[in-house]
Amino acid sequence: MLRPFVQVDVFTATPMLGNPLAVVLDANGLDEDTMQRFARWTNLSETTFVLRADAPGASYRVRIYTPMEELPFAGHPSVGTAWALLDAGLVRPQGRRLVQQCGAGLLEVEVDGDGPQRLVSVQAPVPRRSALAPEVIEALPRAIGLVGASVGERPILSDVGARWMLMELGSRAQVRASVPDLELITRLSRATAATGLAVFSFEPAQAVPLELRAFGPASGVPEDPVTGSAQAAVGEWLAAQGRLAALGGRYDASQGHAVGRAGEVRVASPGPGRVQIGGRCCALIRGAVNLAESGT
Repeated sequence: MLRPFVQVDVFTATPMLGNPLAVVLDANGLDEDTMQRFARWTNLSETTFVLRADAPGASYRVRIYTPMEELPFAGHPSVGTAWALLDAGLVRPQGRRLVQQCGAGLLEVEVDGDGPQRLVSVQAPVPRRSALAPEVIEALPRAIGLVGASVGERPILSDVGARWMLMELGSRAQVRASVPDLELITRLSRATAATGLAVFSFEPAQAVPLELRAFGPASGVPEDPVTGSAQAAVGEWLAAQGRLAALGGRYDASQGHAVGRAGEVRVASPGPGRVQIGGRCCALIRGAVNLAESGT
């Protein structure tokens, strides 16, 4: 059965500078095994499948898969799927608002503008922060090839549907100089049931204050080009520390330079425990994919 399909570049308005996302725009009737196998076949960090909403108030329902597992929430798939549905004319916002149904529940989506300048932002689930074991914290600098480089707050684990170990570094240069030990990051991720490790720097005086890299080898993604869930986790953590007040609770973030991309993420914290991530997108591939319904 041919199903409408689009491949979107997320967190960029310039093709091939963001994070690609495969979107099956009509996945009704597909079983979980088919979804997982197709996500493994695309070999992108995430592939999404759009279904009819079955929760009151939802505009659509989406399931999100990495090559190895389903996620209840992820940022770039949420932004990119909403953008793809708007671009295809399959949903219409009420005012500037959509509601996404996903494994993490019902999440508000805001839409600003239209066409190439359309900016889509999603409300991330409320992050749940927890402590990391001392032996994990001790191993993190080795995991990124920068022994002694951790600064700022003690590294933590933050769960926004995807679970990220968060580690702050002193500068953008340190973030970009990180050399990940993917085998060690895999072991640490499995020990903490984490999606992976996100390292970042926050320099409020810079035009783009935040630089981030995200490593998820245990989930089949050695380095994610641009990672909405990790950006959301970091944004909420910074807000909880009171470090966003001087920026009005919002900032721009950069990610992807280490893998030849230039992702741009808008991050905002409108209140305690709340964080929105957003960006522009563009479509690179449009067509159809042959995926049969379950039992056919």
